[in-house]
Amino acid sequence: MKTIEGVEEMSKKTGFDNAKYLKEQTHAILERVEQYGDKLYLEFGGKIIYDYHASRVLPGFAPDVKMQLLQKLAHKAEIILCIYAGDIERKKMRADFGISYDSDALRMIDELRDRGLDLAGVVITRFENQPSAKIFKNKLERRGVKVYTHRFTKGYPTDVDLIVSDEGYGANEYIETTKPLVVITGPGPGSGKLATSLSQVYHDHKRGVNAGYSKFETFPIWSIPLKHPVNVAYEAATVDLKDFNLVDPFHLKAYGETAINYNRDVDAFPLLRRILEKIMGEDTVYKSPTDMGVNRAGFGIVNDPVVKQAAKQEIIRRYFRCACEYAMGLADKEALERSKLLVEEIGMKPEDRPVVTPAAEAMLDAQKKQKGHEGVFCGGAVQLADGTIVTGKNSPIMHAASSLILNAVKRLAGMSDEVHLLSPATIESIGKLKEELSKSKDISLDVEETLIALSISAATDPKAQLAMEKLKELKGCDAHLTHMPTSGDEAGLRKIRVHLTSEPNFATRNLFVT
Repeated sequence: MKTIEGVEEMSKKTGFDNAKYLKEQTHAILERVEQYGDKLYLEFGGKIIYDYHASRVLPGFAPDVKMQLLQKLAHKAEIILCIYAGDIERKKMRADFGISYDSDALRMIDELRDRGLDLAGVVITRFENQPSAKIFKNKLERRGVKVYTHRFTKGYPTDVDLIVSDEGYGANEYIETTKPLVVITGPGPGSGKLATSLSQVYHDHKRGVNAGYSKFETFPIWSIPLKHPVNVAYEAATVDLKDFNLVDPFHLKAYGETAINYNRDVDAFPLLRRILEKIMGEDTVYKSPTDMGVNRAGFGIVNDPVVKQAAKQEIIRRYFRCACEYAMGLADKEALERSKLLVEEIGMKPEDRPVVTPAAEAMLDAQKKQKGHEGVFCGGAVQLADGTIVTGKNSPIMHAASSLILNAVKRLAGMSDEVHLLSPATIESIGKLKEELSKSKDISLDVEETLIALSISAATDPKAQLAMEKLKELKGCDAHLTHMPTSGDEAGLRKIRVHLTSEPNFATRNLFVT
C-alpha cells in the first residue's frame, strides 16, 4: 500500500446552507402558487432526487433536497412524471446510476410513494406506438399507475395558432389533478415536461381554471456571475446538449438587471411567451425567462471560495467523463473539445485533480513489479477525508480498483500493508468459477467480486469485518483510475459512492469484454 501525505487536503467545509435554501425555496414556490390562485404547473428541471452534481458543486447541498421540498409542500402538491417514448425505445441511460431512463422512472415512482407524495400519473411523451413504450405503459397500468400518452404537438414550433388549439395541445389527454401545485418532472432532459405543462394550462383555461406555468431549475444560478465556476460546471455537465450560459437579454431589457440563464431557455422564450399570451392573455405573461423561474439556490451559498473550488473539481471530473464517453463512441469530438476548453477557461488542467498523478505513478509501479508479464498495467488512487492519498495497482489476482479499495479500508482501519483481508482459498475459488463459467483467461477480481469476497471473509475474520465497516467512510471521496473501469468495477464503486474518474484508456486489448 502506497500513501502520499500532504496532497491538497480535501476540504470538508460547507459552502451551502441547505436549511436556509429549503426555507427560501419553499416560500418562493408558495408565493408563485398564490399569484395564480387556482393552479400552478411547476416544471422541475434537473434531477428530482439524488442530485449528486448539485451536492458536489455546492458542498452542503442535500442530494434529496427537492424531495424534502416536495414533502414540505405535500398538502398542496401532486406530481406528474414525464418520459419521452424515444428514450424508452433506445434505452437511454442515467450515467450516475447505470440504469435506463424507464427504470429510473420506476425508481422515482417508488421514492414518491415511500415519501407519501401523490402521483397524478405518468405521461409518455411524443408517443408513436413504439414497442418498448407500449410495454412500459402496460407494465405501469397493470401495477395500478395511471398512464397518459401525448403525441408530438401539431404546429410546433412555428404555428402558434395550431399549437394552441384543439388539434395541438387540445389533442393531448387531460390529466386530472386536485391540488393547487402540480409538479411536472422526468428522469432527464427532453422528457417533454414543458409541452405537458403547457398542454395542461391550455386545458384548464378552456375549463375556466386560472392556471399558470413556472419553472424550477437549480442550474445555471441566475443570481451569481456568468463565469462563476458553479455556472461553468453546468456547461461542463451538459456539453452533449451543447448548452451554454449567457446574460438573459430579456431580463436586462425589462429591468436593467443582469441575470444568468442558458441558451435553450433564452432561444425558446419568444415562442413560449406567444403561446402563453394566446392561452392566458397578455397581462399574465412573464417579461423574461428568468421571471419564469423560482430558483433560490444562489441565496444558499454561504462560503463562495469553498463552492468555487468544489465546482472547479467538478469541471475536471466532467472532462474525464466526456473523454471516456468519446473513447466508447458515446460522445462526439465537439463535446470533448468543448469539455477540455472549459477546464482551460477556469485556469485548470486535468492533473489539478489530486488523485490523477498518484494513480499514474501506481501504474508505473505495477509495470516495474510485473516486468516481463503480458497485459495492461493499471493504477488507481483515492483521496481520503483527511487528505491522505492511497493507491492501488492491478495484479494477476486483482483489478487495480479492487486493490485500491482494500488498501483504502486497511488505511482507515489502521492496518499494515502486510495484512491479508481475503483468504487465498476464497480468491482461488472465485477465480476458478470465473474461468469455468466465462472461459476467460482473466480471473482477477473486480470490485464487485472483491466486496463479495470481503463479506465472506468478514464472517470469520474480525479484521475483514472491521474493513467492511470502514467502506462507508469512502463515500464522497475522490478516486481516479488510469483505465476505464470494467462493468464489475463500475458497479462496485457506484455502490461505495466514490467520486470516480478515469483516463480514456481500455483495461484490456480485447474488443469483446464480458
